[in-house]
Amino acid sequence: MPKPIRRVVTGHTPEGRSTIVADEPAPQVNPGEFPDTGSTVLWVTDRAPASNAGNDDAAPAGVRNPVPPPWRGGSILRVVDFAPNSRGAPAPATGLAGAHSTPERMARHPGFHQTDTVDYAIVLEGEIWALLDEAETLLKPGDVLVQRGTFHAWDNRSEAVCRVLFVLIDAEPLAAATTEGATVRG
Repeated sequence: MPKPIRRVVTGHTPEGRSTIVADEPAPQVNPGEFPDTGSTVLWVTDRAPASNAGNDDAAPAGVRNPVPPPWRGGSILRVVDFAPNSRGAPAPATGLAGAHSTPERMARHPGFHQTDTVDYAIVLEGEIWALLDEAETLLKPGDVLVQRGTFHAWDNRSEAVCRVLFVLIDAEPLAAATTEGATVRG
């Protein structure tokens, strides 16, 4: 299981006063293949603009969301803890619900995939390589990658777990991306 993440959520009292409605470890945790890896979904929206009405949990325990937001126009906030490559082969992109992939790209790296989203990836701990079709770059704590519907993979060549915060916002599909590979949209 990944390290717990404290999630504090604000809301409103019945009288309309601001308050804290949750202050606990985020409940939607998906374990990875290796100890101390996996992902934690912190919040999901189903449209833009998002609704701030009510105090329901948008990322409850027991739900497994696809990689991109599960709704057109939505967003998803997730933290992923990536295992070092030395622990074994990266998970194949075919296991990433809602992602596009191609055999050619997966031959380069089994995790190569693409989503119909704009992604903000912020490295919190460790380091990780962002692999693209024709480039790669090393990202370290504090670095931010803005990903605009590109095919990509994450490659942890270090000996430590890398923690990355992702904000994925639904985007219009790119014509080439949707015709090149299969898609599973949850």
